[in-house]
Amino acid sequence: MVKVGIFGATGYTALELIKLLINHPRMEPVYLGSQSSAGKKLKEIFPFLESFPVGNLTLEDYGNYPKLDIAFLALPHEVSMEVAPKLLEEGIKVVDLSGAYRFNDPSEFEKFYGFQHRYPKLLEKAVYGLPEIFRQHIKGADFVANPGCYPTATLLGLYPLLKNPDLWEDYTVIVNGLSGVSGAGRGLKQDFHFPEMVNNMFAYKVVGHRHTPEMEYVAQNILQREVKVRFTPTVVPIDRGMLSVVHVKIRKTDLRELYRETYSNERFVKVVNHLPKSKEVANSNYCFIYPIYDERSGYAVIVSAIDNLLKGASGQAIQNANLMVGLEEDLGLNCGIPSIL
Repeated sequence: MVKVGIFGATGYTALELIKLLINHPRMEPVYLGSQSSAGKKLKEIFPFLESFPVGNLTLEDYGNYPKLDIAFLALPHEVSMEVAPKLLEEGIKVVDLSGAYRFNDPSEFEKFYGFQHRYPKLLEKAVYGLPEIFRQHIKGADFVANPGCYPTATLLGLYPLLKNPDLWEDYTVIVNGLSGVSGAGRGLKQDFHFPEMVNNMFAYKVVGHRHTPEMEYVAQNILQREVKVRFTPTVVPIDRGMLSVVHVKIRKTDLRELYRETYSNERFVKVVNHLPKSKEVANSNYCFIYPIYDERSGYAVIVSAIDNLLKGASGQAIQNANLMVGLEEDLGLNCGIPSIL
């Protein structure tokens, strides 16, 4: 069994990791780290886990962990920045679910995250963990930066176009993202209290959202030229789910054929015949994509749907971990099969 540790074990993404690992045939959680709840058993935080062995694990301080094969970091960005190097020095493989190592320009962290990155050399070492694009780099890697939820939905929607640079007529990508409230995390924030959120939706961080440089970095690496992303995120009154609506000005082409060919062998990405809905992929590791060409404007419009907590976070982290330790990529992820398939 692969011995697993989860750092930051009481948040939403960590809980999804724990639920997936309970049913994983080759991975066993042996350490749960939490500074805020150290000394408590996991079942005291999540009583429904009482009947599972993991529920009896005691939450520990971050320095008190046993021998691990792989660690998942579900931590704030600045905390992950400090914890990851220590684990890697001890020979522990790391999947970082924070944004601390998702792109390699330290100055961008100061601009978009508000802190100075102290490990610029490690930024070069981290592999970007989007398996459908970077699978061969992830296999056997020691350190993977798990993508953000918005970038996952957006980059999977963009990838077939990024592979075909001759189609592009303009290099500004317009992205409108809609996310469920769980994307804001488990911490208390007034805007996301039930009375504030119910029957309500709102855009936020419409200029300078921290996922913007991540999307630009990956897109530019594939397309091999500068790309600007005009990103507008919106939170909607659902608990989980995400839509990304991407607009790119391109030459007319058979988008459906292009997308079907690109993703024909992918387990978790499906090109569908209808505009996807968030509920269709909820509680699964799937991404549903619908591409269409608007002849009137000359834009490709790509709509992709994911569960922000699974394909946008913890499910994808399991995909990456499986690849890193040499297991089948979909092991432990046969959950929530959409009825459409």
